[in-house]
Amino acid sequence: MRAIVLDNEAVQALSEPDHPKHRIVLAHLAAVAARRRKGRAVTAVVPTGVRIEAGWDRSNPAAATINRFRLVDDALDTPAADAAAGIVSRTGVSVADAHVGSVVGRLVADEVVVLTSDPDDMVRVCTPRAITAIRI
Repeated sequence: MRAIVLDNEAVQALSEPDHPKHRIVLAHLAAVAARRRKGRAVTAVVPTGVRIEAGWDRSNPAAATINRFRLVDDALDTPAADAAAGIVSRTGVSVADAHVGSVVGRLVADEVVVLTSDPDDMVRVCTPRAITAIRI
């Protein structure tokens, strides 16, 4: 299985059609949809900490554009919060970035791709898990 994880910038780009990186993120999600149609197991994940930082409220009518994508929330529950707190302590990154690392650490996937504006931070927060960090 392959997992695609979106960071704050990717969520913002996807939610705003006028965002300069909107088409880039859209192209990656189109590839996810194509793989699904071919029967391959692919999931697109957004940590809830990232949703909060990006200001994505699923209940807001203005979120209609991004809500139409099949993006799975990964909640910041107690174990995820503990792991994220350790990442913040170790690296000094934001809560949202640490939540990405926490999510990636728990994913059951052969391959993990993170769409991000800061690949270096994503590699740091996801260590020791190997990821492909794609700069958007």
